[in-house]
Amino acid sequence: MRNYILPFRDLIVHPGLTVPVYIDNPASVACIEAAAAANQKLVITPQHSWSYPASPEDVYDVGTLGDIAQVLRLPDGTLHAIIRTTDVVKLDNTQVENSIFTAETTPIEILDDSESEQTIALRDKVAENMQALSASRKFKLEKMRAIIQNYPMAAFVDSVIQSADIDTDDAVRILRTQSWREKLMLLLEKINLMAETAKIENSINRRIQQQMENGRREAILQEKMRAIQREMGDDSDEADTENLRKRIERSAMPRDARDKAMSEWKRMRSMSPMSNEGGLLKTYIEEVLAMPWEKSDVAPIDLKTARAVLDSQHSGMQAVKERILEHIAVMKKTGGNQGSILCFVGAPGVGKTSLCKSIADALGRKYQRISLGGISDEAHFRGHRKTYIGAQTGRIMDALKRCKANNPVIVLDEIDKMGRDWRGDPESALLEILDPEQNKSFRDHYLEVDFDLSNVLFIATANSLNMSNALKDRMEIIEIPGYSEDEKVQIAREHLIARAARDTGWNTDNIIIDDKALRHLIRNYTSEDGVRELQRELTALLRRTLLEHDGEDVKTEFTPQKIDELLSARKSAVLAKRIGFGVRA
Repeated sequence: MRNYILPFRDLIVHPGLTVPVYIDNPASVACIEAAAAANQKLVITPQHSWSYPASPEDVYDVGTLGDIAQVLRLPDGTLHAIIRTTDVVKLDNTQVENSIFTAETTPIEILDDSESEQTIALRDKVAENMQALSASRKFKLEKMRAIIQNYPMAAFVDSVIQSADIDTDDAVRILRTQSWREKLMLLLEKINLMAETAKIENSINRRIQQQMENGRREAILQEKMRAIQREMGDDSDEADTENLRKRIERSAMPRDARDKAMSEWKRMRSMSPMSNEGGLLKTYIEEVLAMPWEKSDVAPIDLKTARAVLDSQHSGMQAVKERILEHIAVMKKTGGNQGSILCFVGAPGVGKTSLCKSIADALGRKYQRISLGGISDEAHFRGHRKTYIGAQTGRIMDALKRCKANNPVIVLDEIDKMGRDWRGDPESALLEILDPEQNKSFRDHYLEVDFDLSNVLFIATANSLNMSNALKDRMEIIEIPGYSEDEKVQIAREHLIARAARDTGWNTDNIIIDDKALRHLIRNYTSEDGVRELQRELTALLRRTLLEHDGEDVKTEFTPQKIDELLSARKSAVLAKRIGFGVRA
């Protein structure tokens, strides 16, 4: 049978109820009047669209069939009607003519299991779980209890759908279901989901409210404190802000850097001291002021002093030391760092890094070492943009800031161990730093102003020549060969024994060891070109002797036999290493 359809945006009802409707839409009024004039039943159907539907696709294909019990037209043109619902129906062949919808209706049978124990238990569980939604949805549970006691199951289901404001799609699913037990199961599932969501929302809202209250409380207290300080003539925040401005004006930074710092200071001054951005801007200005723009170590270069320092701190390596002195002589003549960047290449333990420290001592300059092993992020050199959380300057700028001078000796250690990945190519940044034509205006991403690196003496170290041709082209490679046995003995006499004594707490006067014993130690317990392993073995000798004498450094003569006795356990490991087997941990 074909029936008239009354679309509703927010009304879904089950059969067996008397529903009052108030209508002010002309198309809906015409629909009810047409159904009443034809003495036909009316189908209340939910709609997809927000405005009045214009096509059959705008309404759902299921609704509630009902009799029109009463129609009352009011003077303002609106209409009040009472409809008694009887069946849930499926709609087919929906048509619209003059904004009035009609469709073929087929009843959907609903099993009346409303009085079964399972159905009643489900109803009570739904009512109980509605308690969790009562605070957020602002409905009264007393009204729902009255519905349970005095009205049929359909009224309870409709009341829960309306009170919990369940989505139309979910409400239509419930309406299609063919038993009250299944309807309540779907309803309980939806109520539980909404209750859990409400708990999470309440927890988030409480945290946000607490944070806002704490922030508001702190802001109020800070404002009161500033007001009190102003009354007492002691406004520390304003004093700090004004002090920053004076420091910017008095600083020796270039004009563009000063303009940038002053621009950020004006932004900071307009912000609240409690704001995050204000704190970030203050940190940025402090970083700019901390840079050694015009601060230099002005110790005069003395070639005799430089030679004496190199000879006192390093034995042998005459060719290497002569090349270093040539470089220093050019610096003395030109007054700058003209020439290639020195790169010391050699096996571990031959003294590359300590040689760089000696150069800094010979020049009377500050010394900083930057280890490049494993670096694969360009930001290590160029820094991070200050808009990022935790942003900071690159390692070059950080080294200059710690030196408090713009002409230190900076050692780029293990330059052959740099990597490269998706975060960028650090080698390209390093090429700019090492190029005398480009590093005069090096720009760190954090500082955002140019800095002159031409006064910095960069020295690189590497274990091998496994580097790109572009990088090798920027530097002068100086290979440091391994030490001969005689040189190792001399180094042990002049440096290593005293260092081992200092590390273990020995008095050097109590250590008696001749060249024969040193050669025995070198030949039988070390297998490297450098002297790092020799240093470890000397330290091990002194440690073992302390253990034998209850922690006392008794005067001891270390003969070859005494050395074998003390280091017998280590000797087998060294022999295994020499023949290529190694020792597994």
